[in-house]
Amino acid sequence: MHEHSAQLLARAWTRAVYQTAYVPMSSAEVERHLLGLVGVVVDALRAEPFRPDPAGAVGEELVRARFTNHEALQRTVEVLGRALLEAPELAGVADLPGKVVAVLGVLGASFASAVRHDALDQHEEITWALLSAKQRAERGLRVSEARFHEVFDASALGIAVSDLRGICLQANDSMATMAGVTKQELVGREVAALFEPVDAAARGPELEHRQREQRRLRRADGEALWVRVAVSLLRDEDGRPAYQVTVVEDISDLHLLRAHLDHQLLRDPLTGLPNRQHFTTRLEALHGSSGAGITLYHLDLDAFSVVNNGLGHAGGDELLREVGRRLERVVAEERALVARLGGDEFAIVVDNSPTTPRVPAMVERIYAALAEPTGAGVALSAGIGVVDRPPTGWDAAELLRAANATLHRAKRRGARQWLPYDRYEDDRARTWFARAARMPGALDGGEIEVEYQPVVALADGSVTGHLARLRWAELGHDECVDLAERTGLSLRLARWALREAATAAAGWDAGALHVELSPMQSSDEDLVGAVKRTLDESGLPAEALRLYLDTRSMLVAEGEDNARVLRDSGIATGLAAFNGGQAELALLEELAVDAVVLAPSVVRRLAGREPGLLHRAIGLMLREIRASGVAVTVPGVDTEEQRTWWAEVGADHAFGEALGAPVPDYEL
Repeated sequence: MHEHSAQLLARAWTRAVYQTAYVPMSSAEVERHLLGLVGVVVDALRAEPFRPDPAGAVGEELVRARFTNHEALQRTVEVLGRALLEAPELAGVADLPGKVVAVLGVLGASFASAVRHDALDQHEEITWALLSAKQRAERGLRVSEARFHEVFDASALGIAVSDLRGICLQANDSMATMAGVTKQELVGREVAALFEPVDAAARGPELEHRQREQRRLRRADGEALWVRVAVSLLRDEDGRPAYQVTVVEDISDLHLLRAHLDHQLLRDPLTGLPNRQHFTTRLEALHGSSGAGITLYHLDLDAFSVVNNGLGHAGGDELLREVGRRLERVVAEERALVARLGGDEFAIVVDNSPTTPRVPAMVERIYAALAEPTGAGVALSAGIGVVDRPPTGWDAAELLRAANATLHRAKRRGARQWLPYDRYEDDRARTWFARAARMPGALDGGEIEVEYQPVVALADGSVTGHLARLRWAELGHDECVDLAERTGLSLRLARWALREAATAAAGWDAGALHVELSPMQSSDEDLVGAVKRTLDESGLPAEALRLYLDTRSMLVAEGEDNARVLRDSGIATGLAAFNGGQAELALLEELAVDAVVLAPSVVRRLAGREPGLLHRAIGLMLREIRASGVAVTVPGVDTEEQRTWWAEVGADHAFGEALGAPVPDYEL
């Protein structure tokens, strides 16, 4: 962990624990002390092979610094648990959630042990003081005897003095209160009998000098208390065993705290289901031990935000709890685990058996359970990604990644859709995501280029201009635009490409520069300003630029405004991806544009058909469009037959492989 990150964590830790106890150090001294302990925890998480034991020293150091109450431990676990799971420097650590749980468990255990030893050391001093007082009392020192009784009776710790057989001779009020009886009722009873049978053990002269243990003490009313027990063997002046002194401390609150911390670390606080960290650990364990293989279901509720907004957050929370309960009922007869991964996402892992339903049947059970209306009258559905009997070599992270990728493919199909894991689709998607992640760096590193494809007049075959096209390694223009559009890089990429193309076009004698804009680029509120700045910086005349805005974007106010202002500025504008639908034809009447570029899908559809109704309809549409003064450009003309047909129906311009492939600026 970087020094700055470790310093911030130590500071947060100090703020959390400093007011929980009185310590003989200033806040700055505590922070320096805890900074060293942060290093111990981080080194333990990074160590290979992983061993959580070094974290035990952290718990001991907290006690040594006098942070000895349970609140200090609770805040320590909360601060470290949250910070370590979110630390970017630890993102690459395998099974980080499981390791964090293990490290915090060792830390908590060592803290409890250190507190116990610290308390028992003090207890032992009291015990020896009691013995000294008793011996002096036996020698007739009445004053000392009075002092002994005062300490003995006033102690908050339960104390019982017994003979070597373990029979109680004397007990104080605290001991009697813990046992739920009077002091007189304790005298004559075997001290070991106070503890539950499973914990009781004989006591005798062979007992070591001191024993420290955690036990369950059974009260007279049947209630069980968790206690720490220290048993000391006291000797007389000649060194012979004389008495046993049992000191008992009630630690039930500490046990409750540990259970609460375990719940916080491993359970979702809203639904009570296992959280992602717990589920990840159990998923890996089930996958490694399953005989018939596991099946992982990753669910994401459909349109939950709509339901949540309609019911309010309290209603939405109750709905999530109900979903968790229903999913648990679906797999109640299976060896399975249901978890809430976060938000409205749930997961189920099933350890398959001969009677386990096949995946389609299990999915139908899930859908049936969700579709049953709740008390608020809400019926739900979900997208589900399924990984059935994955390879044994996959770890939990890979399982969850594969299920999540499959879920997203299912969600793209619509509501109430599920899909099984497909390795080939997954490989393709991973390639896409890898490219998407690399694209910003590729743009900064000059890997993306602008090429120029001839735009040809179909009437005489002359080149009237060039269309700017993007290329990145093996990816063509359409793939580059799709990646940029879906990753939020579209506006930045468009402005860069326009600037590159305008600068190149300002120095050539190759006709007008044609540029097609994506939907996001066409709706950019700063499009007009960006275009004007580009023209000013590049020196390209406005009349030499042809901008084609995406037709779908023109159906919203921002797109229409962009088209009008650009045209008023002397820049020829057109509509790209024009399908000829009713709304698009109406748009031509409302919006003054110079040209349309047909959608590539229209060209491909005609290319695969014999001349018929569709050809006649397209020809009629082109004639009507041209009659209104709007030119028609055809993309994707890849054969001479296509070129001839489009020329015959009156298209003005075209571009495609049959008319010239895209080339760099220096080849023009």
